[in-house]
Amino acid sequence: MTYTHITIEELVMIEAYFHQKVPVSKIATYVGRSRQTIHNIVTFLRKGYTALDYFKQYKENKKRCGRRPIALPDDQQEYIQKMVAQGWTPDVIIGRAERPIACSVRTLYRQFKQGLFDQTTLPMKGKRKPNGHQEKRGKQAFKRNISERQKDYPNFKDEFGHLEGDTIVGVHHKSAVITLVECISKAVVTLKPKGRKAKDIETSVNQWLQSIPKNLFKSITFDCGKEFSNWKSSCNQHDVSIYFADPGTPSQRALNENSNGLLRKDGLPKEMDFNEVDQTFVSSVAHKRNNIPRKSLNYQTPLEVFMSYMDEDILSSLI
Repeated sequence: MTYTHITIEELVMIEAYFHQKVPVSKIATYVGRSRQTIHNIVTFLRKGYTALDYFKQYKENKKRCGRRPIALPDDQQEYIQKMVAQGWTPDVIIGRAERPIACSVRTLYRQFKQGLFDQTTLPMKGKRKPNGHQEKRGKQAFKRNISERQKDYPNFKDEFGHLEGDTIVGVHHKSAVITLVECISKAVVTLKPKGRKAKDIETSVNQWLQSIPKNLFKSITFDCGKEFSNWKSSCNQHDVSIYFADPGTPSQRALNENSNGLLRKDGLPKEMDFNEVDQTFVSSVAHKRNNIPRKSLNYQTPLEVFMSYMDEDILSSLI
């Protein structure tokens, strides 16, 4: 049976019965409480206190009930601070289990929300378009739709070598960074084009594809932005299938959209002018993200999973 704490209304009734000299056993019956509880209250009232005095003391004592807050040892707190600085989330710190932490994942999350650790590493909250939102970006006249991808690659979800791509723009929409994410390993590749025009995107993608072994990647799925309108040249030159998601449906490239949000947090915010940074900088941001373990990868890093599919000498030219 669940215990309920005594209320101020019950205390007022008990005090009234006490002044009427009603026996403890009958007060317990009238109020529906145990005789011991009524006896404790009556003993308190006999000392000249009131029901309000008892309630205040009761509330003060109640504060000391329950489990004491967990205080982690200094060495564990230092380790958590170190991992937080590298972008690890509470779930990854516990799940990766590189060293034991004397609390659960939920307890560690609570300590983050209490301000004991940096909250900026907490997972992003979901974003959604407002009701009635209509896609206003330009659309390509001809493109290979994402529906054809399943026909061409029936094992798309289980095989390595399929990318999702997009661009993230900088301040005033005057600059951009190309982002590519491999679907199995979730490894991120960032490319710095000279501008935002379709020709700039085409040149940057082609240069990157020329630097990697041919047929290493089987397909790329872009959003339907006009910046990818020169897709045919990349498709023909490098023997890679290119598909396009439907307009206004980022869920068809959910991994890429989520990765873009993480890259924004890691060092490519909307307020930055990407014309002022170089390829080395954007690659370093992707490298940081690729070295953070992911729960969906069984707490391996994207880089570790990516490396399991290829030789190390090839890897250096990709990420």
